Amino acid sequence: MTDLLITGPRNAETVLVLAPGAGAPMTSPWMARVAELLGEAGLSVVRFNFAYMAARVATGSRKPPPKAEALIAEYDAALARISAEAGAGKLFLIGGKSLGGRVASLGAQAFFDAKRISGLVCLGYPFHPPKQPHALRTAHLLGLTCPTLIVQGERDPFGGVEEVATYGLPPSIAVAWARDGDHDLAPRRSSGVTLEDNLAMAAGEIARFAERCAQTV
Repeated sequence: MTDLLITGPRNAETVLVLAPGAGAPMTSPWMARVAELLGEAGLSVVRFNFAYMAARVATGSRKPPPKAEALIAEYDAALARISAEAGAGKLFLIGGKSLGGRVASLGAQAFFDAKRISGLVCLGYPFHPPKQPHALRTAHLLGLTCPTLIVQGERDPFGGVEEVATYGLPPSIAVAWARDGDHDLAPRRSSGVTLEDNLAMAAGEIARFAERCAQTV
């Protein structure tokens, strides 16, 4: 596993582990801004790259990522390392952007049942590939009891408002909608909101979600 990147107070009670999406590393401006906003909200955010992304950064290779299921072990190892380095008494949340959130979601129930985490955060969950609305990636979500927050753009091509409403997601999953947002939560200029507005909304929703998770521990 690659080096960890920590943003926010080191002594925070809540640690949020974030993995990036398939197209950009943990150091992307988008990931950096989200981590900064969450740090300002009092969370300690720990970012990491999957090995394929670390190799891409090091060599410039554009090899596609492995299947999400093949990355669960890497997320498990990252969580174990971060938990050990953070020490006892912390509340751990896991998640990521797009692919990173999907991988986290695939391991979340087992991590939650083992009391290793208290919640899951997905930023732009890829409910299906673009233009393939019937190729759903929701089967494992339907039985999820781990508290979950999905922050989704209203017009995300991987699953927008009208589509997600039909998925029958369980009560454990809350969805916060970024106004007119795309897969990066970015709105159109005509919407009257900015990307910064939507990222600030996302950070606020995540901070409140962390507080709710802390109350149930």
